[in-house]
Amino acid sequence: MEYQISSKAKRTIFATIGLGLVLFIIGAIMESGSEQFKTKILSNFLIDGFFFFAIALGSLFFLALQYATETGWSVAIKRIVEGVASYVVVGIGILIALFAVLTFMEGGYTDVDGHHLGHIYQWMDPEVVAHDPIIAAKAPFLTVPFFWIATLVYFTVYFLFYRGFRKRSLQEDIEGGTKIHMKNFAKGALFLVLFGYFSSTSSWHWLMSIDAHWFSTLFGWYTFGGMWCTSMTVIMLLIIYLKKNGYLEFVNDSHIHDVGKWIFATSFLWSYLFFSQYMLYWYADIPEEVIYYVQRIDQYSPVYWGMFMINFIIPMVVLMSREAKRSPGILMFVCLVIILGHWTDVYMLVTPGTMGEHGCIGLIEIGLFMTFAGVFTFYVLNTLTKAPLMPKNHPYLDESKHHEI
Repeated sequence: MEYQISSKAKRTIFATIGLGLVLFIIGAIMESGSEQFKTKILSNFLIDGFFFFAIALGSLFFLALQYATETGWSVAIKRIVEGVASYVVVGIGILIALFAVLTFMEGGYTDVDGHHLGHIYQWMDPEVVAHDPIIAAKAPFLTVPFFWIATLVYFTVYFLFYRGFRKRSLQEDIEGGTKIHMKNFAKGALFLVLFGYFSSTSSWHWLMSIDAHWFSTLFGWYTFGGMWCTSMTVIMLLIIYLKKNGYLEFVNDSHIHDVGKWIFATSFLWSYLFFSQYMLYWYADIPEEVIYYVQRIDQYSPVYWGMFMINFIIPMVVLMSREAKRSPGILMFVCLVIILGHWTDVYMLVTPGTMGEHGCIGLIEIGLFMTFAGVFTFYVLNTLTKAPLMPKNHPYLDESKHHEI
């Protein structure tokens, strides 16, 4: 049975987008007179632009992982994973537009307590680089030409692999056989190699370079852990939603249980990487290195530690049992909490470095998040209408239909 977006779903999505825009506009009007206004707007577009793009990218990674490992159980949910991954196209467009604004807008964006902070990416401001030997020493990696070359390479690779996986998936429905499957196997393995490198270097460019004096060799893995966990929660929410509406007849409790285990495991992965990165800096206690954490703990302590506790404790406690991983109600609650928790994680990666102590979660943040969430949801659901929810002629389709654990 092919999926069609219901009128109720459309009304809910458009209402969410509309309310989000209203809240964003009201918040923007209220804060338009502040010195940090431009910085706050651009910071939030970076937060939401990256967050929802990362969800799609995490799903693309998961899709490639299933191909490269020739996994059978996930065939029944493959179209859901493809649907979430499809947002990479929109995410690329949004981030390119944002990076263009950040690159070509002249001058600094804010002046906090008399200190010129320059660009969101301070290393893009020639005035800052000229008087900052630490940033100057990080050239040529932190230069505008290399940033754009690398970014376009990242986006080109992600787009081409998504398009290839999607095209071959639909082609397999018609032709069958094993030739397409083996090509996906090879392409999936290649993508994992490229992704393993690009997911780290892109996070250095897009996020870590906001705090240009600080660096962490674990940062790329840390952001990867967050994107993978969040993408699994979105996949789970879509499965539950579609099952509730009478679709995905061959997706059973065992499939849901397996996705639940992925959410549980990736939550632990993210938590382990959070602790590992924090512990190393805490133990060394070198002033120029711990400033990254000192700023977040001193200025954003409730948000920072609350974010960690939510993303670690709730999945650990709630999803520990087998029954919880099979309960749609419990899974929906945990997934929604994780999405908000990992959005807050991205907020903490960006805001302290761009807004200093002046950041807060208000109408601008809530409104823009709702707007992006609505656009993301509509685009993904619309993608799901373009092909049957159950793949045809996949070599492991029968195995997936009879999956039991």
